[in-house]
Amino acid sequence: MASVPSLASSVNQRVADALASALPEAGGADPLLRRSDRADFQANGILALAKKAKANPRELATTVVEGIPTGDLIQEIEVSGPGFLNITVADGAIISTLAARAADDRLGVPLNASAGTTVIDYAQPNVAKEMHVGHLRSAVIGAAMVEILEFTGEKVVRRHHIGDWGTQFGMLIQYLLEHPHELDHKSDAEVSGEEAMSNLNRLYKASRALFDSDEEFKTRARARVVDLQAGEPETLALWQRFVDESKIYFYSVFNKLDMDIQDPDVVGESGYNDMLVETCKLLEESGVAVRSNGALCVFFEDVKGPDGNPTPLIVQKSDGGFGYAATDLSAIRDRVTNLGATELIYVVDARQSLHFKMVFETARRAGWLSDEVKAVQLAFGTVLGKDGKPFKTREGETVRLVDLLDEAIDRASAVVREKAQDLTEAEIAERGAQVGIGAVKYADLSTSAARDYKFDLDQMVSLNGDTSVYLQYAYARIQSILRKAGDAKPVAHPEVALAPTERALGLHLDGFGELIAEAAAEHAPHKLAAYLYQLASLYTSFYSECPVLKADTAEQVENRLFLCELTARTLSKGMSLLGIRTPEKL
Repeated sequence: MASVPSLASSVNQRVADALASALPEAGGADPLLRRSDRADFQANGILALAKKAKANPRELATTVVEGIPTGDLIQEIEVSGPGFLNITVADGAIISTLAARAADDRLGVPLNASAGTTVIDYAQPNVAKEMHVGHLRSAVIGAAMVEILEFTGEKVVRRHHIGDWGTQFGMLIQYLLEHPHELDHKSDAEVSGEEAMSNLNRLYKASRALFDSDEEFKTRARARVVDLQAGEPETLALWQRFVDESKIYFYSVFNKLDMDIQDPDVVGESGYNDMLVETCKLLEESGVAVRSNGALCVFFEDVKGPDGNPTPLIVQKSDGGFGYAATDLSAIRDRVTNLGATELIYVVDARQSLHFKMVFETARRAGWLSDEVKAVQLAFGTVLGKDGKPFKTREGETVRLVDLLDEAIDRASAVVREKAQDLTEAEIAERGAQVGIGAVKYADLSTSAARDYKFDLDQMVSLNGDTSVYLQYAYARIQSILRKAGDAKPVAHPEVALAPTERALGLHLDGFGELIAEAAAEHAPHKLAAYLYQLASLYTSFYSECPVLKADTAEQVENRLFLCELTARTLSKGMSLLGIRTPEKL
């Protein structure tokens, strides 16, 4: 495994060295190299340095240029305007660098030297409740961040903080106790997620109706909450049945989403129960939390209610019950102390931002978070319908996630069938699922997480525009060219001159490693999606302007096949980090 320095970093180094010898007091200064539409790169850091050194920027730039050797890496360098440097790299340097990338399994992408341990909290459904469209973003964004960070060498611990505790279980457990066959399965065969959810839905509705209409049942249900919190064995056993039934359903949905969720990673609210008392004790003894009207509260200068009074984070209620804050703070203690986390990422709806801001600040005051251990909320916006309003069914209900995914697969299968030349029905079904689920994930991941996005299936499965189908077709088209190549093999030829679209494609391919580092550091999967869309677009321009199999010389054919193959590998790797499949044929 060899990490390959990018052309940008090599050019940057050359300019920095020449700058240091022309202006010794600027040693180590950043030349501020950027991609440019005037040349391959532009260095515009000289202006500020000249100003600081009271030198003439254009003269300084000219001196720097004189100190830069050209030929192997830099083909041409000129001073432009008041002291910018326009730099063109040599064709041979582009292909040589890409050949080094192609020789490495990781495409020359370096591992992060300061990698640590990140715990990502994502995909948090609620027990005994159906997953709706709001659960989609947490799952999809979290899964992509897991893959991106692992690729950079980070140790990632997945955590699915499912809602599996609370007063509503008193009602459910009491009802199940009095109607013991409500969760029984039709047969001993494997239970479908659909059957599990319909059992839970039916039971939830029936117990809710009874709870609202029968005072005696309500009293029994409330007493059952006390038994649950006290850990009474029969009550816990019934509670476990709800959790197990819900998991059958959850896993069926995650399976449809082509997501791998492992049982040990599912640690719900209940997983921290035995820490709650100690968490409160630690906060109270250290003075971070104080009693106010019997409740244990943490106050903040900058958090006030509409009446102007401070709004505290309530860790323990006056009746002794624990709120979400106690669980979330206990989870932070567990993740930092037992899992050794250096970073905690919470992929949670932006509407929870104030809660997490208060929780993180409390954990900092308590010393559980520090400069060495950070916590961030990767907050995401709302999924909107085509009309720009929060996504609902015609009846005004929240949309079931399963229905949405099924519809995406149906639409995609129709697109695949229309285009399919030599695919069997089974292949069309398999590709339809890969294209449909890919379309849903990509639509989510190609928008900055913090923004709301419109859920528009027509747009998502379109072959034109910024969609995953466009990327998948670019990949499949390359595979088709490679299959047709016969005896011609992909071989890098640094001596072959490049056409403009080949250069543009090559320079973009070379930026993959730097882009991955940026997406990881900024928790920004949308930057990877944007990179891949641009890659597919640059490939499309190259393909339409540069014949591959009918190029002028044998070397040019091999070199273009080499560019095709490296593009396909980069697309496939990037898509897989977003959790999207790249079928070989479409």
